Amino acid sequence: MKLCANRVRKPLAGFAALIISFALAVPASALASTSSSKRPVAAKSTGAKAKAVKQPVAKKPVAKKAQRAQAKAPQKRVVANIRKTPVKTASKSKVPHAGSGNSARVVRVATQPRLSNGERMGLRHGSDPLDLSSSVALVIDQETNEVLFSKNDGAVLPIASLTKLMTGLLIAEAGLSMDTPITITRADVDTLKGTGSRLAIGTTLSRGEMMHISLMSSENRAANALGRTYPGGMRKFVHDMNAKARELGMHDTRFVEPTGLSSENKSSARDLVTLVSAAYERPMLRDLSTSPGYQLDFGRRTLQYNNSNRLIHNPAWDIGLQKTGYISEAGRCLVMQAKVAGREVIMVFLDAAGTLSRNQDAERVRRWVEAQTHAQTAIRPQG
Repeated sequence: MKLCANRVRKPLAGFAALIISFALAVPASALASTSSSKRPVAAKSTGAKAKAVKQPVAKKPVAKKAQRAQAKAPQKRVVANIRKTPVKTASKSKVPHAGSGNSARVVRVATQPRLSNGERMGLRHGSDPLDLSSSVALVIDQETNEVLFSKNDGAVLPIASLTKLMTGLLIAEAGLSMDTPITITRADVDTLKGTGSRLAIGTTLSRGEMMHISLMSSENRAANALGRTYPGGMRKFVHDMNAKARELGMHDTRFVEPTGLSSENKSSARDLVTLVSAAYERPMLRDLSTSPGYQLDFGRRTLQYNNSNRLIHNPAWDIGLQKTGYISEAGRCLVMQAKVAGREVIMVFLDAAGTLSRNQDAERVRRWVEAQTHAQTAIRPQG
């Protein structure tokens, strides 16, 4: 028994000695730090993992959403404005109002009005006894050729649609049939000024109707069609316009087309008196130019044309022939043959400033001629 106990105790004693020697070899502080470090690290790592899981869920997505919202919000407004503004402007031809909800605004830039040739030449700044608005004016007695009033009558300026008097004179003298149908084509569309017309391409009228609305209402496509269908074509027509001017002694006059839309159609007041006098000899030109109005019937629709000269409707005036004109280079123009105080007179007004200025100038001249005539009658010797 003792022998067995000794055998058992020997291995146990060796194992205990091994444990004791290991304990003595490792410092207690190391064991403490090792044991203590393991638990907190595990706890910290668990907390870190929890925080790492919570952080993207609670904070990061919120920040990303806010950034995305800020980045996308202005882009959406800009796109909305870009889409709305052109569509609205193109469909209704309107400019968005400054007080509307759209943030996009159209800035209106003030542009200087285009000066007429008379203004560039300084003619409008000249004074005259009647204080006329027109840069050029000339009034003569048609029977005696006496000059009753004159202002810059030698200035050569664009004459706009006064050109149509020469157009009508050539057609009348050519002896062409007024019943011949003429169709408006693309060649009659204004490419100089971009003006519109109620005569659509394909519209067919008689030559007489084209003459009527050309002289009465200054219809540009009608006047161009008259020149285009002239024997020999447009080039021959323009050539004959200038040849007729030379024949009449209109040495300050030049034509390049039959409507007056080109500022290269130029003349002086003196030459225009000659043209009015020659046109007045044609009854057709007198009747058509002084017609108050004319209606074109196309079946399903009608077009009403009125005289471009308002003085035609004024009972105080007795007008035998007239023509108005306007382009920016020429200003407001007017020529008339009228009876004033029992005298046949021809009036020419070029480069008036405003829409009504040429008519107001004509009224002033009429009253002045009436006053002068009455004054001469009063002092005329009796017996």
